[in-house]
Amino acid sequence: MSEMREISIRDIRPLAIGQAEDAEAGTGCTVLLCPDGMRAGIDVRGGGPASREIQLLDPLMSAKLIHAVVLAGGSAFGLAAAGGVMKCLEERGIGFDVGVTRVPLVVQSGIFDLTVGDPSVRPDEAMGYEAARRALDEPNYRDGNYGAGCGATVGKYTGMDCCMKTGIGSYAVQIGEVQVGAVVVLNAMGDVFDWRTGRQVAGMLTRDGKAFRGTPAYMMDSMSIVENKFTGNTTLCAVVTNALFSKAQLTKIAGMAHDGYARSISPVHMTVDGDSVYALSVGREMADQDVVGTLAALVTSEAITRAATGAESAYGYPAFQDLPFI
Repeated sequence: MSEMREISIRDIRPLAIGQAEDAEAGTGCTVLLCPDGMRAGIDVRGGGPASREIQLLDPLMSAKLIHAVVLAGGSAFGLAAAGGVMKCLEERGIGFDVGVTRVPLVVQSGIFDLTVGDPSVRPDEAMGYEAARRALDEPNYRDGNYGAGCGATVGKYTGMDCCMKTGIGSYAVQIGEVQVGAVVVLNAMGDVFDWRTGRQVAGMLTRDGKAFRGTPAYMMDSMSIVENKFTGNTTLCAVVTNALFSKAQLTKIAGMAHDGYARSISPVHMTVDGDSVYALSVGREMADQDVVGTLAALVTSEAITRAATGAESAYGYPAFQDLPFI
């Protein structure tokens, strides 16, 4: 029987991850790329996604491979970052040969972080270009307040006054030769729980910051209609495996990975969340689809926990490690 062991998300090759952020403004982007292309699927469960080119991942679409996934802040404004990623990849000769140039296929999803730092600063072409360059030349992925996780927060049902700082997190495992990992940008409206113990690790705080308020209970007690919840979204995830799967299979694996969201975030998949999971196949190992889907949910849950517990307090919002009652 093969043993499951933890590895780094950086061990899943040839995937490369680069990050860039503006820490003062509270926003950033994370680029996952594969120069020779990767198979990809997506499952969007939130009601308010900010996204670019994700229709390419529909199994009915003709594109079999993509070259990069961009996770970024800035809400819909931040979708400009993908243009910089395309520019960088084109300069390196990465993309589909169309005779006169190569066209990189780049998809993107964004989180809403405009209420964290400077709302006038968003990921743009220059930031996307820099994150892609780093992925190619000096991969710099790390968990915490970096890349797309720079301005991430959770617990925002009543607004930003009682929320917590979170970030980007990762977790990966290997069984035999098969590797499965996840990168999560945790920007949920709801509360966050450690899937192993059930303990709450992040979410909406009481006004004095001395306890968790409990978002689901608050919602049910008040039963009030909140007209503008746009401070709340979104949690993004990229599941990566070196196993060989088609777009249709990866779409199913992405759907199974959403079980990790449901296990760790409550409430989740709400109307103004853009909760999205990408599933990426970057290798040719043979594996059972349902086994990898089950592992995808597991690594997603743990990546969510690490995105909560690995962040640092910033912009006036406390993080897990600074809570007085933990």
